[in-house]
Amino acid sequence: MKTDIIKKRLIVLVMLLGMINSYAQISKAEIIATGLTCSMCSNAINKQLKAMPEVEKVMIDLNNNTFVVNIKKNSVITPQQLKANIEKTGFFVGSMILTIDVDNLQLKDNTSFKNESGTYVFVDAKEKIANGTLRLKVLNSGFVTKKEYKQSAKMLSKYLALDAQEGTYFVKTI
Repeated sequence: MKTDIIKKRLIVLVMLLGMINSYAQISKAEIIATGLTCSMCSNAINKQLKAMPEVEKVMIDLNNNTFVVNIKKNSVITPQQLKANIEKTGFFVGSMILTIDVDNLQLKDNTSFKNESGTYVFVDAKEKIANGTLRLKVLNSGFVTKKEYKQSAKMLSKYLALDAQEGTYFVKTI
């Protein structure tokens, strides 16, 4: 009887900790754009990203076509919004790595956490508790190159039932 009460209290505690994590927001996004041929192309993406009200600062590495987007504190932005703004300029996302600050987040394969920017499903994650800064690579189609998505399609097939849900992102910790 006492063990049942203890188990219930532990479950409630874990759920409460999970709710705390749900407020973790994206603080930075590192995006590699594809299809760029000149500095004017990267300038178009830079202007588009800077025009977003949630964006604090954009840094560009022209050698790698990488855009490091710092998000304003207490702003909510989704990976889909970032992707859509890059695609508005006529280019595509080849890679997106998100930086999120978390406290006591349980990492485990095929577990997820939800916040205002979406639901994040961990793919091939080693079991651990994460604290502090967490870097997540988005593996969904359109967030990696077609070649990379095709190579990982078999691994992602066990998660595809969740793929139909909008705002669900498959992520791998880096």
